[in-house]
Amino acid sequence: MSLRIESLCGGQIATQLDALAQLRIVVFRDWPYLYEGSLAYESRYLQMYVSCPRSLAILVWDGDRCVGASTVLPLTDAPVDMQQPFLDAGVALGSIDYFGESVLLPAYRGRGLGVKFFELREAHARQHGLSVCAFCAVERDVDDPRKPIGYIPNDSFWQHRGYRRAPHLRTTLSWPDIGQSESTEKPMTFWMRSLEA
Repeated sequence: MSLRIESLCGGQIATQLDALAQLRIVVFRDWPYLYEGSLAYESRYLQMYVSCPRSLAILVWDGDRCVGASTVLPLTDAPVDMQQPFLDAGVALGSIDYFGESVLLPAYRGRGLGVKFFELREAHARQHGLSVCAFCAVERDVDDPRKPIGYIPNDSFWQHRGYRRAPHLRTTLSWPDIGQSESTEKPMTFWMRSLEA
């Protein structure tokens, strides 16, 4: 069956909130996020995209099943915990597009969809006159016993797309690890790319 890509902006995202929330819970349960997700939290979190007219959600469908998704919104419209590292470093927010999640079910990886997510989000940045793209990724201990044997991080893929780790731009996000009921803070480091003129 062929895959279908759907792009939704702002309030349109509300029509697929459950599909997006459920996919995030499934994919982020794996290493390195180990996220014990809940639909209640997801509904609150995803509202920032629904309420932002300049946001974009890209969904990949296999029939009536959502198998992949990616989100983006201008950093000026993102939560303050995403903005603060840039403000602290004296970096102006007005030129930056903030990339949220990029999630794919394992069976759909390696088909070019991850590249497509980046291309569409970078196009979103250009459309809105933004010249820098940024996202953050969780930092886990390299010796963490929960890390799967043979795990390959996305670093080389991101670097191939022109993104560079910005170790001076860090924040923390909180979520419960698998099997936990309480959230704990996780260190997050930003990656950035300046778009070509």
